[in-house]
Amino acid sequence: MANTTLINADIATASRRRSLSLPAWLVLICIITFTALLAAGAVIWKNAPPVPEFVRSSQQEIVLTKAEIQAGQETYLARGGQHIGSVWGHGSYLAPDWSADILHRWGLATAGVLYDGDPDFSQADLEALPAPERASLEAKVSENFKINRYNPQTHELILTNAQTQGLKKVFADYHQLLANGSPIHSIPHGWFKDDSQIHNVTAFFAWTSWAAAASRPNASFSYTANWPHDDLIGNQAPGQFIIWSIVSVIILIAGTGVFLFIYLTQEQEDEVQPVPARPAVRIPTPSQKVTSIFFGVAMALFLVQILMGMFTAHYAVEAEGFYGIPLNKFLPYAASRTWHLQLAIFWIATCWLAAGLYFAPRFGNHEPKYQALGNTVLLIALTVVVVGSMIGTWEAVTGVLDVKQSFMWGHQGYEYIELGRIWQLLLIGAMSFWLWLMYRAFKPALLREKSPTGLSHFFLYSAITIPLFYSVGLAYSNHTSLSIAEYWRWWVIHLWVEGFFEVFATVVIAYLCSELGFLKKSSALRATYLTTVLYLGSGVIGTLHHLYFSGTPSFIAAVGSVFSALEVVPLTLIGFEVLKTLKLSQEAEGFYRWPLRFFIATCFWNLVGAGVFGFLINPPIVLYYSQGLNTTPIHAHSALFGVYGCLALALMLFSFREFVPDKAWNEKLLRFAFWTINGGLAGMLVFGLIPNGFYQLAMSINHGTWFARSAEVIGSAWMRWTVWLRIPGDILFAIGAITMFMFTMRAIIAIFRFPVQTTRPELNAAVSASETKS
Repeated sequence: MANTTLINADIATASRRRSLSLPAWLVLICIITFTALLAAGAVIWKNAPPVPEFVRSSQQEIVLTKAEIQAGQETYLARGGQHIGSVWGHGSYLAPDWSADILHRWGLATAGVLYDGDPDFSQADLEALPAPERASLEAKVSENFKINRYNPQTHELILTNAQTQGLKKVFADYHQLLANGSPIHSIPHGWFKDDSQIHNVTAFFAWTSWAAAASRPNASFSYTANWPHDDLIGNQAPGQFIIWSIVSVIILIAGTGVFLFIYLTQEQEDEVQPVPARPAVRIPTPSQKVTSIFFGVAMALFLVQILMGMFTAHYAVEAEGFYGIPLNKFLPYAASRTWHLQLAIFWIATCWLAAGLYFAPRFGNHEPKYQALGNTVLLIALTVVVVGSMIGTWEAVTGVLDVKQSFMWGHQGYEYIELGRIWQLLLIGAMSFWLWLMYRAFKPALLREKSPTGLSHFFLYSAITIPLFYSVGLAYSNHTSLSIAEYWRWWVIHLWVEGFFEVFATVVIAYLCSELGFLKKSSALRATYLTTVLYLGSGVIGTLHHLYFSGTPSFIAAVGSVFSALEVVPLTLIGFEVLKTLKLSQEAEGFYRWPLRFFIATCFWNLVGAGVFGFLINPPIVLYYSQGLNTTPIHAHSALFGVYGCLALALMLFSFREFVPDKAWNEKLLRFAFWTINGGLAGMLVFGLIPNGFYQLAMSINHGTWFARSAEVIGSAWMRWTVWLRIPGDILFAIGAITMFMFTMRAIIAIFRFPVQTTRPELNAAVSASETKS
């Protein structure tokens, strides 16, 4: 045992010598990448599409005002926002993309005025024209929309006579649509309360459409880089998108090769440590017992999230109910979709927070006074936030809350950050309290570790980023410029979830695996730094790939596509180490089989979901045609659950395996849950989302974004059948989740009911005494 300790010390010392440059590289990369991201934000702010003080006709008649446009934005966000349709491609996929739909309607009405003076002009009328006549008319329409008539000195926008008459026709059509609703799009009747709200919301949509068509100053494309695709308006993909898409593929291949070369050439030949079959002592502290309840709550939220997902998907084939039940009267589409996305964040984050609370006293070998009480208070606070925010978002969508109240207590209107500002502040406070609880338990490990760049300090640094980067969601409000709001929103979604939560989870698993013997200490520290360097080196600036068409300058596509191309590999590195060590220790693999299986599933879905399907939203030329279509849920489901959901389950099972009594550790349940969850997700993708999304993609390429989101496509037989075909995968996935919930409940009951037995008989009496006392 003494020799083993000396070997470990030698390896750790050698690792510190070899790894001195890695912390410096990490700090340097953080400085460079965040400087670049903040600089990009400043340029986005400076070059955001202007909101005119007045929109006038050529006869100086006031058509719209800035106050109406901004009031429309606030109203739209307050009533569900991105969960009923999308703007500039960001939002839900059942209702139209409002920017694309209004732009095409406006273009057709303008074409009618130009053709025979009548704005009542349809797509069929356009297609019936002889080819030369149609081409001539489309050229005239494009000229009306492409010339930017905004005056930056007077802050006024002048519309042509044809545009003005066409826009009036659009307002009349949208008054009917937004007042009466649309069953096929799940737009509820009476979505807005009065004519003024309908007018203002339509004004906001019309402004986003103008910005999508009018040429940016000193550029040959619009503020949104000519998105959406629409031949009538003259919106075609800029040629540079093809160039940067090719470059991003080259960067991906070259970057992957270089990174793997660096990783493999730094392989160490250190002596592999013998891996124990199981921990020698597994005595749960009172606070660790409380964390088991966190996991139980998370699994309950997981089940509700799946139920909301089923309701949301079913609205695509039965827009006003659920198998004959008039569900839309009680749970509108916007509410079910909001809850589906909110709960995904809530249950995954709960697992990660609980894992931190469990491992902090384990790694620190210290149980602070009143730690169990603190954990209990945190659980109550998180429950209040979850329940309160869900009630608030429902009240906002159904109109119980007015526009002003909605932002504070109800619905902010943006995907993944839907909860009202009050609940958002409370959640930030809860995560800050979580950080303090972790620190007080983990402090002894920090004191024992002399180096500020060691794994223990890295664990603390990664934990600090959790509340810090979620707080970025406070940087905008419901009247902030849409381009700026999207910029900060993606800081939260991309950097908080895909960046720093992933770093935190990687550090936790590396720390645990090194203690258990799955990873050498040197390998754990080296791999953690290397993966973090890759996460942040590519992922921070890669945030920009979500902003190609959000009213941002053209360089965003160039920079975002190149850096985000490197976001494919990260979690596989720790997976390589785990798989390599598993070959040397089948006995240990048997004991930790299912926690490791879910972690390996994370690595698999990271490649497939974040890598392969992530490329649907990475190369600019691909995203130009796929933005706002059902291709995005392919990536969202396979990455959000496949990577982060499986990672949350892996952390939960690693924690449980340490102190759940053997009699409650049911391998059969876990095996069944593992294969049904992952098999169900694969079935959902292969038979439902992939054929559904790629059909829409073909429609977008051939006819335009407006058509891909039209009732004709959404209500087509192919789209409906692909929704039905995903049901077997959905059911299989749900069965797996129910099985995992059953396993979790059995484990929690056993933790509080039965004494834990260790592998050392002389300690069993002490463990039993500890159980009785706690």
